[in-house]
Amino acid sequence: MDPKRLFDTQQERPPDQADTSPIGGGRVRLRCANRRQVAFRASALDDLLPDDHRARLVWAYVEGLDFAPLYEQIQAVEGYAGRPAADPRILMALWLYATLEGVGSARALARLCEDHVAYQWICGDVSMNYHTLADFRTAHGEFLDRLLTESVATLMHEGLVDIERVAQDGMRVRASAGAASFRREPTLEQCLAEAETQVRKLREELENDPAAGNARQKAARERATRERKERVQKALAELQKIRAKKKLKDRDKARASTTDPEARVMKMADGGYRPAYNVEFATDTKTQVIVGVDTINTGSDQGQMSPMVEQIERRYDKSPKEMLVDGGFAKKEDIEKVSAPEGNTTVYAPVQKSKDPNREAHTPRADDTRVIAEWRRRMATDEAKEIYKERAATAECVNAIARNRGFRQFPVRGSPKVRVITLWYALAHNLMRAVALRAEVPAEAC
Repeated sequence: MDPKRLFDTQQERPPDQADTSPIGGGRVRLRCANRRQVAFRASALDDLLPDDHRARLVWAYVEGLDFAPLYEQIQAVEGYAGRPAADPRILMALWLYATLEGVGSARALARLCEDHVAYQWICGDVSMNYHTLADFRTAHGEFLDRLLTESVATLMHEGLVDIERVAQDGMRVRASAGAASFRREPTLEQCLAEAETQVRKLREELENDPAAGNARQKAARERATRERKERVQKALAELQKIRAKKKLKDRDKARASTTDPEARVMKMADGGYRPAYNVEFATDTKTQVIVGVDTINTGSDQGQMSPMVEQIERRYDKSPKEMLVDGGFAKKEDIEKVSAPEGNTTVYAPVQKSKDPNREAHTPRADDTRVIAEWRRRMATDEAKEIYKERAATAECVNAIARNRGFRQFPVRGSPKVRVITLWYALAHNLMRAVALRAEVPAEAC
């Protein structure tokens, strides 16, 4: 070997490179990539992430939270056998940051924890697997719900949010179930019988040969079959609810999903019909902070305003002064329930056009109550029309942001888990809104 080339790391000139350059006639000199050279790069994880990186904002927020309820559930304690558990703060920060980045898969997040410097920084050399990540995401619904209340209450205490005017809107999100999973009652009963037979056979195999080398695989199959049986049983129960809402002549056509029994076929934004859930966000119009969250399995928004007002009052001991909703929420019973004297909220919702072309929609009718008559007259004023314009600029904007972060299909099944995923999006959204709102506060006011 030529000793002059022993430490020469310069890559050879590309074979397709011209021998001469247009200027001077000499050979072109380039600095080309060389990925085989061994080098030592001594650096800490903290040095690899910029000081203003969003992952640092997420971690700073998580560090200020009280994780005592989650620490109490950890069984690995000093002085006893068992592998130490991953810090819940790391798992919380990972899912908040992943939600902001549009990552909704636990497997994808686990890969990022190995390959992406921002996720590596959050982990801090703590190993992660997708099972741990997936379990944590859906296991702490009450904690996340309480966190939503406390985070908004903190913003209210700081004078950044007042919940005077709130906009509510629904958004259909695709369920984790296919259209082909919907079955009628005879087929569901047949599926249930087959599942029960299969569970019984698998249990007999395990009992007759418990020391077999594939006992673990058999146990896994038995568990999967048992879970399918439980889903079919739940689908039969949900089928009765679906039939009760249909007309008598259409009840035999009712179908329920064997994959996600609580999902319902809804009309989506593109005009198609697919299994979905209806996500309800209530948003403070001044700040675009989400103050209320709900998930339902009905495609209509009617009747959802009153429960949301009650939820806000329960969370913050304060009902919104004004509620902005679209025509789908304009149910007279709801308007009367939240308006004075029963409630303290003024409703701004468009009045439906009258079927009689000679009747003006905003003119009170003979059978209207005082509250409904006032609502009709109010919505005819220019002031109300200007106030109502804020609904689209807030509620629909928040929905669009969630869509851009990947909130298009739920990666989980069942109403409880679906609600938890919705809470993650609300918390991640409010985190960034809180950062923006606090940045607008003058330094002398802090």
